[in-house]
Amino acid sequence: MHLAAVGIGGIGKAQIPMCVDAGFRVTALCDIDDVYASPMFEKYPGARRYRDFREMFETEGDKIDAVYIGTPDHTHAIVALEALRRKKHVLCVKPLTRTIEEARALVGAARRAGVATQMTASPAWTEPGCRTCELIWGGAIGDVEEVHIWSDRPLWPQGMERPPGEDPVPGHFDWKAWLGPAPSRPFKHKWPEKHYAIEQIVAAGGMNKRPAKSKADDYMRAAVYHPWNFRGWYDFGTGALGDMGCHHFNTPRRALKLGHPEAVSASCSRLMGETWPLASIVTWEYPAREGMPPVRVIWYDGGLKPPRPPELEWDRALPKDGNLYVGRRGKMLVSGSGGVPRLIPESKMQSYTQPPKTLERRSGIYGEWMEAIRGGPAPTEDWATCAGPLSEMVLLGNIAVRVGGYLKWDGPNMRFTNSEEANALVRANYQNGWRLDA
Repeated sequence: MHLAAVGIGGIGKAQIPMCVDAGFRVTALCDIDDVYASPMFEKYPGARRYRDFREMFETEGDKIDAVYIGTPDHTHAIVALEALRRKKHVLCVKPLTRTIEEARALVGAARRAGVATQMTASPAWTEPGCRTCELIWGGAIGDVEEVHIWSDRPLWPQGMERPPGEDPVPGHFDWKAWLGPAPSRPFKHKWPEKHYAIEQIVAAGGMNKRPAKSKADDYMRAAVYHPWNFRGWYDFGTGALGDMGCHHFNTPRRALKLGHPEAVSASCSRLMGETWPLASIVTWEYPAREGMPPVRVIWYDGGLKPPRPPELEWDRALPKDGNLYVGRRGKMLVSGSGGVPRLIPESKMQSYTQPPKTLERRSGIYGEWMEAIRGGPAPTEDWATCAGPLSEMVLLGNIAVRVGGYLKWDGPNMRFTNSEEANALVRANYQNGWRLDA
């Protein structure tokens, strides 16, 4: 299978080789920054190089079978739709899109194209994910009424104003192409020395704490927008929740059979106009479904965590990120987004008789995608059944962060019933001549 990759300088450095391990051959590489992408250009010297993904699709035509998308969140949809129009199989990094409207458009286009789609969320079909489902469905903690999910993100600057002034655009970087459908603004390269945005990166253990390993690595330090730090801006990224929510929510969504929530609400640190806040707490409310009672899902980021459960032993701390399931007959703790589930206290886990393994364990993101392309079952992060609804879940939370208040959600009709301000954020506001044309 011949693979084209768009957006290769960031997470693509780790994920494209995993596509190769699954059986893909890298045929074409596309990136708007020659320096940031240079390690991958050097790794795959035989791949044809492009800056404009549209030119790549036009030139490559039938010479490519599948497309990897590792661009910032705000350009996922435009690249994916171009690939789907040409009936290419597509794997996209999480979250699937920046807006709910885009997610619905991609799901519809993928169905019409009839291709294999996948997203890079932590799979719910791993051994820990399946074990979590089996424990909950087996009644290990009774009916689940709350799930608390927390992350140590952000590792990039948030909660700041747009920097004044303008810097020259480097010759190796296409700023206009990077902006794509997002609102235009002057290019700024790096934050000034000792700016509080840089202090955030250092405090969070981000790039400035580690020695630079390459020119590309050094280039990304203290960047305002590109690379890496796009995540903190409304127009380009989806913040801590968008970055890690798809990982953390995937297994709870499957285990608790979550569909559309009835409502979502949020509280956060002070909003600063164009960036996600330093910390937030978001709550989704789900109705009773398939024999399960109503459940509340609560997210924490920016260093916030849920109250320490009294069942946790005195010498144990909550992990830096994790999931806590609260049932009517007990609690279950998961470290990280894909850790092994444990009843608490540990003595309860040791005395519990594990249920049988009834769920199929799958091979993982990249192998599943290849299997589906070759005629096997759909990947577990298929856009229609998982990635689209999963991304919508975190994007709903982001709207609540920006709007505040208590938002009632009509999922089938893709609208809030009590806030036009929130409804305006459901849809993509494409600019610079771009359209969401599915």
